[in-house]
Amino acid sequence: MKTATPEATKGVLFGLSAYTIWGCFPLYFALFAGVPSYEVLIHRVIWSCVFLAIVVTLLKRWQPVRMALVRPGKLGFVFGCAVFIAINWGVYIYAVETRHVLQASLGYFLTPLVNVALGMLVLKETISRMQVVAVALATIAILYQLFLLGLVPWITLVLAFSFGTYGLLRKQVELDGLSGLFVETLLLLPVGLLALAWLGSTGHAHFSDSNSITLLLVSSGIVTAIPLLLFAGAARRLRLATVGFLMYINPTLQFFIALYVFDEPMSGEKLLSFAMIWVALGLYSWSAWAGRPRLA
Repeated sequence: MKTATPEATKGVLFGLSAYTIWGCFPLYFALFAGVPSYEVLIHRVIWSCVFLAIVVTLLKRWQPVRMALVRPGKLGFVFGCAVFIAINWGVYIYAVETRHVLQASLGYFLTPLVNVALGMLVLKETISRMQVVAVALATIAILYQLFLLGLVPWITLVLAFSFGTYGLLRKQVELDGLSGLFVETLLLLPVGLLALAWLGSTGHAHFSDSNSITLLLVSSGIVTAIPLLLFAGAARRLRLATVGFLMYINPTLQFFIALYVFDEPMSGEKLLSFAMIWVALGLYSWSAWAGRPRLA
């Protein structure tokens, strides 16, 4: 047990770092004022691919990447992952630019419950009665916004379902986290380069507007990849239940940033829908904790 303690401590530190960085993303993407979200997404794809290529080279991990690329028939799930992660990235950047960070926060609070629902509906996984109640309560919270508030929380729903579907497809991919992410961005790279060329030809590109914008766009690749690498380090060292609890750091930080930095309005009705999601997450977390395998 003593030999595992340092690794577990490292895992917690990696996990805390990854989720804290993700939670602070609204502060970072708010710096791209004046640059459309689709252009930020294009650069995020391109520079993530460049940075990940460097990391793969330094870690000498090209073999699984080559193995994946020489079997195009098995790239369908990877391409699906690429599409859904791109949708998730793009909508999230749009949410920050339009100051809908509360909706984004709710989307990431909702994601684990979407994962449970997709596992039940698509993979035919059995879930506990408490998890069924949690999913039902989350559904009521969304319907409450839809019918009583007259609000279609599309940012919340797209973020939750795009990331949930990404996770569902990712389960079908044999690649490890780093190699998988690199192949995903590599598949998006041609589209990103074509889109960038089109922006340049039409005079709508902002890349060279100023040194600060150029640096921000280039840095988006590093900022995207670093927390993913930290998360991979945490996932290797910690139990899934522990990683699941750490996950709530991300939307919680986003929630407080939306309220106290961006001054987004929070009505009593909105707070009630958040409260229902939080109760649902509490039930889900308790069920996951109670059902964890115990050591003899």
